[in-house]
Amino acid sequence: MNKLLSIVLIGISLTAQAQSAKEIMYIGTYSLRGSEGIYVFEFDRKTGTMQPIQSVSNAKSPSFLAIHPSGKYLYSVNEGAAKTEGGVSAYTIDRATGKLTFLNGQSSLGAGPCHVSVDQTGKTAFVSNYGGGSLAVLPIKADGTLGEATDSVQDEGTGPNTQRQEKAHVHSATLAPDNRFVYVADLGIDKLNIYDIDVKASKIKPASTPYATVKPGSGPRHFTFHPNGKYAYLVEEMTSSVAVFSRNPQTGALTMLEDNVKTLPADFTGQNTSADIHIDPSGKFLYQSNRGYNALTIFAIGNDGKLTKVGDQPTEGKTPRNFLIDPKGEFVFVAHQDSDNITIFKRDQKTGKLTYTGQSVKVPAPVCVLMASSH
Repeated sequence: MNKLLSIVLIGISLTAQAQSAKEIMYIGTYSLRGSEGIYVFEFDRKTGTMQPIQSVSNAKSPSFLAIHPSGKYLYSVNEGAAKTEGGVSAYTIDRATGKLTFLNGQSSLGAGPCHVSVDQTGKTAFVSNYGGGSLAVLPIKADGTLGEATDSVQDEGTGPNTQRQEKAHVHSATLAPDNRFVYVADLGIDKLNIYDIDVKASKIKPASTPYATVKPGSGPRHFTFHPNGKYAYLVEEMTSSVAVFSRNPQTGALTMLEDNVKTLPADFTGQNTSADIHIDPSGKFLYQSNRGYNALTIFAIGNDGKLTKVGDQPTEGKTPRNFLIDPKGEFVFVAHQDSDNITIFKRDQKTGKLTYTGQSVKVPAPVCVLMASSH
């Protein structure tokens, strides 16, 4: 009886712990219209609302964020740092409250850093310099601080769009599900460069198949993998389209399945650029944000990885940049750079369609939305 009672009590205690885990959200912004820097919110899943916890002062446009796999640290690129060299900052996360404390900063070795990612071991950060057309590889120390860059790659080349592709523009670096490769999207040269990673040394080298190319003038921006690891999807910013690839897990090589899959309705005639791309946790639906049309495009993903358009969801704001599908697949949060708000949508897990909850949170020039659980 006592043993049974103790098992029951342990069960109750674990349930209470699970329920008390707060869902914390981090918002990266541009330093415009009074933005203080990085904003921290708590998400209440029952009411579907976000409550402000903290704003962290950073006047250098901490636009894109990444959370360390341990959940103890957060990293931001500082896109508005000195014109020649951008920066990247490290923060500790208070696991009880979700609040941030500045740790240290390092150079990104290039101008206009716009994306940061961290490998699954938590030992290496990859920083994409849009302005500089380069990728910097920085070691992460045991205390979460960033070391000086141990490796970097400078892209060279141009594309047919002389205004946007006058030189290389590295836009993102995405880790493969197996953590063996990093895929670097370069908007300026219409390439996805593929690198082998040595996470212990924080070094990279070109993979045996070193890149995949897309239709000239497409403008590769962000990249995401299907949960099964077999397929991958690329935002083509300038053609408002998506490219679909299959992936060889041994070599990391990509094979094009579909290129320039259109995301906009046929009757849309305005100006538009695509921004972000995410797949729901079940791997059944893909979403892509469109700036100008101001909507998320929704695709169903077939067993062969190919896409069928389901519809478009207006995002209730202007210039939707990054967006977040919460880890349970129930909600979608959209950051609007030009209307200074984040809008919240409920997601139908069967159809993939979205319903606006009516909840809109004011944040100046939001760019990036992340979620973490605190304990």
